[in-house]
Amino acid sequence: MDNLKIAAVCMHSISGEADKNLDKIQAIASEASAKGANIVCFPELSVTGYIQESPGGIYKAEDAERIVDRLVRMAREMRLVLIAGLIEISNEGEPYITQAITGPDGLIGLYRKTHLAPNETGGYSPGQKIELYRSGNTTFGVQLCYEAHFPEISTTMALMGADLIFIPHASPRGNPEGKLQSWLRHLPARAFDNGLFVVACNQAGKTGQGLLFPGVAVVLGPDGRVLAKYAGEDDYILFAELEVGMLRDVRKHRMRYFLPERRPELYKKS
Repeated sequence: MDNLKIAAVCMHSISGEADKNLDKIQAIASEASAKGANIVCFPELSVTGYIQESPGGIYKAEDAERIVDRLVRMAREMRLVLIAGLIEISNEGEPYITQAITGPDGLIGLYRKTHLAPNETGGYSPGQKIELYRSGNTTFGVQLCYEAHFPEISTTMALMGADLIFIPHASPRGNPEGKLQSWLRHLPARAFDNGLFVVACNQAGKTGQGLLFPGVAVVLGPDGRVLAKYAGEDDYILFAELEVGMLRDVRKHRMRYFLPERRPELYKKS
C-alpha cells in the first residue's frame, strides 16, 4: 500500500439529473485534488440520484457509457482515482447499481452491487462478482451500502489482498448523528477484524421522491479506530491521511491481526 490522502464526499444528488450531478462531482473532485487528495470517493448512485421506481427507464445504455467516459476524463485530467455511482443499464434484465472506478490511466473497473436491499430487488439486478482494484501499490475493494452488513464480503476482500475498502452509501432516513452512530456499530468491526482501512460516505439532502439522506462520512483505521468523521446535512468533503505504517503495525502484531489464524474448515455448515 502507498501512503494516501483520501476524500470521502457527502453529496446531494438530484434524481434523474445526471449532467448536473456530474458538474457537481467535477467541481468537488477539483477542490479535493487541489487539496492533495489521491482518491476521491462519492456516494452510491451519486451521478444519477437514488431511484427506486423503474430505474431502467432513466436513460439508455449509451448514456451510462457516456457518463463513465466523462468520469474517466475527470480522473485523467486531475491525476487521481475517482469512485462514483450510477445506474448501469443492462440489455439482459434490470439495471445494476454500479460504482465506476476511474484513474489517471483510464477505467479501473465497474463494481456492481451484489447484495441488494429488499426495496431494490424488484428494480435492479444483483452483481455476481466480488472484485478488487489496484492503483499504484494500493489494493482496494468497493462495497455499496447494504452490503456492509454482510461480514463475509469484507473478509473475502481482505483474503484477496485488500488494504482498504470503500463503502459508498445511499442510506436514507434518520438524522446525521443517529446515522453516524448506526455506522459505528458495525463498520469498525469490518476494519478491526480484517486489519484494513474502511472509508464510508453517504448522499446528503432531500430528494424529489421525499427521501432524506443524512450527510455522514467516516474513515476507520485497521485497528478499528475512527480517523475522521462528519455528520451534518450539507455537501462535505472529509479528508484523511492513510499511512502504510498503520497497516503494517496491525498486520505484524500477532495478537492484533486475526486472518492468519482462521480455520475455514470449521466454518462450513454441517
